[in-house]
Amino acid sequence: MKDLNGGTSPFTKHMANAVFIMPKASLLVEAIKIIEDIFQEIERDASEGGQSFQDIQGDVYEMLLSEIATAGKMGQFRTPRHIIKLMAELVEPKLGQRIADPACGTGGFLLGAYQYILTDLVRQKSPSKLQKDEDGFEVGTMSAALTPEIKEILDDSFFGYDIDQSMVRLGLMNLMMHGIDEPQVDYRDTLSKNFNEDSTYQIIMANPPFTGKLDKSDVFENRRTTTTKTELLFIERIFNMLSMGGTAAIIIPQGVLFSSGKDFVTIRKMLIEEAELKAVVSMPGGVFKPYAGVTTAILLFTKAGETNYTWFYNMENDGYSLDDKRSKIESSDIHDIIEKFRSRDPKKEQILSSKSFVIDKNQIVNSNYDLSFNNYFEEVYEEMVYDDPKDIVARLQTLEKKIGAELKEINNLI
Repeated sequence: MKDLNGGTSPFTKHMANAVFIMPKASLLVEAIKIIEDIFQEIERDASEGGQSFQDIQGDVYEMLLSEIATAGKMGQFRTPRHIIKLMAELVEPKLGQRIADPACGTGGFLLGAYQYILTDLVRQKSPSKLQKDEDGFEVGTMSAALTPEIKEILDDSFFGYDIDQSMVRLGLMNLMMHGIDEPQVDYRDTLSKNFNEDSTYQIIMANPPFTGKLDKSDVFENRRTTTTKTELLFIERIFNMLSMGGTAAIIIPQGVLFSSGKDFVTIRKMLIEEAELKAVVSMPGGVFKPYAGVTTAILLFTKAGETNYTWFYNMENDGYSLDDKRSKIESSDIHDIIEKFRSRDPKKEQILSSKSFVIDKNQIVNSNYDLSFNNYFEEVYEEMVYDDPKDIVARLQTLEKKIGAELKEINNLI
């Protein structure tokens, strides 16, 4: 496995020191038995459903990744799959675009973009082969879309970087198990001076870490701020990595949207004045439970575009309970977000008391570039009408007389 793609591939490089141990013969026997069962399922699925080999391999691998995350063996936590799918629908990556994630972890966003592109190809060629997944998103089977030419393009389209060697290995395997034979996932610090990938990518999807601070001497130069806060540094780094006209979707803590600190305002101003800030989707605090309860938001912007207005949405439910169990529920705003985003119209009258609305750039500038939903949301208070106090007292007196008479009757019976 370590020699799989030759001596120069990222896969071979990062697997060089990987260790794989079966401590007991009985464990090896059990593992082989499970693999045999998987292959039987693959054969049945191929003959009955026409799906490709990688579908089930990928599903098994993602299940194993979720087991690792649940057990808390890694310091990082995975972005929920339905949130990745939502972001892919907003960004709409296309075949042939260079797609990156500067803090890729297990490669979830790269995989989400890959699967979106495959589904889009199926939609164009064989729409009858589309089906809905458990979150209501359309998906197309890989065998219906993959040709040698398309596969070659896809192998050269996805680029991931992470500073955790274990995550790099997991990301490499994740993409490989889903059908990308030459995954470009590398061990690199994208915030360092040594990383130079400016104006390189058409699409970036990311959920960068935003809890730590860095040593200023290590951070990339010629930046707009003096901050060492990773959430701000990653936004600027991603902005720089985009080519002109490139689009990014990033998950950030909601504090970035409204904090009055100089560096926060500078970054928000950059998104408004030097890009087209298309959307801000606020998410509830439970989306990343049980790993974290922080409230987050999705920023969607295109570099070098012009912001005339920005669309805001307040997500209340994502289809799962917002407690530690994250059980599936009926209520979900996910598909409403996609529909409302695509049909947004600044010319229509905006109802600022609703879950979504468009805000004019001048209003945002006058609010010190505040991008929080609540800054523009207008609470509607319904007027309560009460009866005259005299009427209320009269009804109470009548009720007291009635109850008194009934109590007297009960006492007589006793």
